[in-house]
Amino acid sequence: MEFTRHTLEEILAVRKLISFHYFEFAKGYMFEGEQHDFWELLYVDKGSVEIKADDRTHQLEQGMIIFHKPGEFHTINVSQQHKPPNLFVLSFECTAPCMARFENLTMQLGTRERNLLSLLLQEGFHSFEPPYDNSHIHELISREDAPFASEQAMRNYLETLLIQLIRLQDDADRDRQTVRKPASFQTEKAEQQMAERIISFMRENLSEQLTLDRLCQELHLGKSRLKEIFHAQASVGPMEYFKQLKIEEAKTLIREQQYNMTEIAVRLGYSSIHYFSRDFKKATGMPPSDYARSAKARVKI
Repeated sequence: MEFTRHTLEEILAVRKLISFHYFEFAKGYMFEGEQHDFWELLYVDKGSVEIKADDRTHQLEQGMIIFHKPGEFHTINVSQQHKPPNLFVLSFECTAPCMARFENLTMQLGTRERNLLSLLLQEGFHSFEPPYDNSHIHELISREDAPFASEQAMRNYLETLLIQLIRLQDDADRDRQTVRKPASFQTEKAEQQMAERIISFMRENLSEQLTLDRLCQELHLGKSRLKEIFHAQASVGPMEYFKQLKIEEAKTLIREQQYNMTEIAVRLGYSSIHYFSRDFKKATGMPPSDYARSAKARVKI
């Protein structure tokens, strides 16, 4: 019996990365701008920021992404009305014609796309040596202790994200034409919305010590079902995610410089500054006071 080899079609490919950055900016930061001959994506992981791209000004909130096309001049500004942002910035080469779909594109990501971007970010941390928050350093140095094929995995996540974003644009076009979606898509969409409701409830109650029982009661779900939905959408358990939200909010409050550490601990539902400092250092690798000093230093970059 003869077997025919099918050559897989490759429509979009990323062969080279230029830079990989993750910034945690305080109020007052301003990047005067640059332009270059490759693509760049900027994702607001937390907070808000003003981005200028050529003659357009965008106010981006948490969960939003913007693409800068080759040759586009762009700046970053964190003013006093902005909530101090965490920004993931990645620049890369891709000459595929379909990249034209990303010109002037700004959009809010859904749960699936945020998960892909999170995997891309984590793989980048595994792949390349720090620092990740120095805007003057662009050379990528591969880590000697990187997991097997980490750079290839990073490339795969990036390509998958780009493909998914193009598909979302296609879905939006079909929605405008009132095309009926399959039942399986409706089910998946409902689970994404449920996960977003859970996360929204968590954000609204960061000052409390939420329990899994409380979440189940508020969302009218059994424990097994809630954990199943949440883990499928967020890739972590609900209580672990809630603790991550607390730490990220703590970092934002520190950068806003409106409260001292004891006040921040109270606002986030900690019974003492000791427990707050312990969790913060476990999550970030440094005590809150050191993080505060580094945040102040970054404003002057």
